[in-house]
Amino acid sequence: MQLTRSDAALIWGELDLPVMGISSDWHGAALDPPLCFAIAHDSESLWFIANRQAKVACHPGAEAGSFMEGLWEHDVAELFLAAPASGAYMEFNLAPNGAWWAAKFTAARVRAVEQPDFPSIIVSHWDELSDEAWCAALCVPLAFLEKEIGFGAKTTANVTAILHSPHQTFHSAHKLPGTAPDFHQPSSFIRFSTIQS
Repeated sequence: MQLTRSDAALIWGELDLPVMGISSDWHGAALDPPLCFAIAHDSESLWFIANRQAKVACHPGAEAGSFMEGLWEHDVAELFLAAPASGAYMEFNLAPNGAWWAAKFTAARVRAVEQPDFPSIIVSHWDELSDEAWCAALCVPLAFLEKEIGFGAKTTANVTAILHSPHQTFHSAHKLPGTAPDFHQPSSFIRFSTIQS
């Protein structure tokens, strides 16, 4: 999992980052066009950017840029960040229209009893949707991630996506074990390899 480090402040609309891609589904069937994504940080924030040159099906109840649970019922890109020593991890959902959701977990699919006030901390960005493409991003303060999951050199991660709603397909950047799609496998996430932009 590649993490790009930038000495300059990252600004939406001026991002020029190397991207990775997801080109198959959980079972190995080709995803064409692929889902492209980038994970980067400057001195203040971690950025998760996702885009695809294809039509999407956003959650009909999700307003652009709003915080909303249940985005996974329609097309969504997801970032998972884990603290291997404790088993805690965070899930960030990003819809193509910039709607988003996040949660902290203490173990696989076990939500922390007390959740951070995500809407006061995280900002999303997005381009206007078209019939041919979408691009959206989440910006998360590093200090928040360090406090909640000890974000740093030992952090592990994965990027996943749910596409083609209502006939959903499931996609993972890092191959996870199992025959049925299950993104909540923090013990199988991988560490970042960091590059300088």
